[in-house]
Amino acid sequence: MIAEIIAVGSEMLTPFRQDTNSLALTAELNKLGVSVAFKTILGDSMEQLTECARIALHRADIVIFSGGLGPTEDDLTREAVAAALGVGLTRNETVVDALKARFAKRGIAIQAINFKQGDVIDGAELLPNANGTAPGQWIATEYEGKPRYIVLLPGPPKELTALYADQVKQRLQRVVPQQHIAIGQLRMAVVPESEVDARTSPIYMQFTDVQTTILSTQGEIQLHFACAKPTLEEAQARVDEVLSLCEQEMMDFVFSADGESLEQVVLLMMGMRHLTLATAESCTGGLIAQRLTAIPGSSRSFLGGVVVYADALKTALVDVPKPLIQQHGAVSEEVARALAEGIRIRTGADLGIGVTGIAGPGGATLNKPVGRVYLALADANGTEVRELNLMGDRERVRWFTSQHALSLLRHKLL
Repeated sequence: MIAEIIAVGSEMLTPFRQDTNSLALTAELNKLGVSVAFKTILGDSMEQLTECARIALHRADIVIFSGGLGPTEDDLTREAVAAALGVGLTRNETVVDALKARFAKRGIAIQAINFKQGDVIDGAELLPNANGTAPGQWIATEYEGKPRYIVLLPGPPKELTALYADQVKQRLQRVVPQQHIAIGQLRMAVVPESEVDARTSPIYMQFTDVQTTILSTQGEIQLHFACAKPTLEEAQARVDEVLSLCEQEMMDFVFSADGESLEQVVLLMMGMRHLTLATAESCTGGLIAQRLTAIPGSSRSFLGGVVVYADALKTALVDVPKPLIQQHGAVSEEVARALAEGIRIRTGADLGIGVTGIAGPGGATLNKPVGRVYLALADANGTEVRELNLMGDRERVRWFTSQHALSLLRHKLL
């Protein structure tokens, strides 16, 4: 079975409000073995709501609406669903009486418009809302000769999640075929999305019963796998199989198959080897240190770091020779090397990272454009330096530099 979630509210079509209900509902539906095939966000328009309801009922077994159950004129979900089904609405006097009592208890005069929250779609079952005034509704019906299950839930997240858990989940469990969804993911650093897809698609496309999704975020590619089977063991076996094959293909690029972040993995690896790290950062402004120290327990492996923007501080705090900077420039392989070696010696760390570059938008020269970064990693056996030529704005250059630094460190620890 597949589901569609429809989030109702013009405010979610502005930059000021996001639909988070669909994320919570998707997680719950997946636990039942139901895949969410469609998500729709639309405003408070009777015509558009009705048409959207008809489309959803045509293509999805389960249709869940969130929002639009309030008392105002633009709360139209009940009316639109009734119109799509070709049925009427009947006012439930028990709901009306409860509203009157609720307002009286608070000493507030109730307006007649509030009573529309008691309008129930003909054939629907009322779902009491213990946390708000708008009850939900459950409809088991047929549409175009096919069984359909429709759920109307209030928009406030606390009301929606509680009502789903108390009223909806048990009803869906009775009608949804026994299915279990297993999921898995691979996370890879500093590798192009096109390369990941070119190398893994011949593998995952053979698993037609596993849904595979590629996500690209800053400096990271994720492969997500999901499979629905009658038993969780069957589903998990299929996910594990395709995940293992893709992991073997991508090998060293994969830093996690269990959801950990790159910084978590690096700290775990250092902890297992009883190694310590210190950083000397220029263009990243302490971003590498910030990412590491955001992980609880990082102090066991990360000793600390310095932000040395000014050339004078590179010399004063990390012992970068002044003539070296004058000869090669602050943004150079030689200075990056000196930063990594200097911070390692100064702090007594096993490993030292040094980074210097031009994050932009200013500071570039003909020979050193925006995005030119030098990254160094030093240990007792020597220093490795990489030249990066990154694209994008200042924020992107800084983040990708930190991603490359952590990735370089991870490869060193393999």
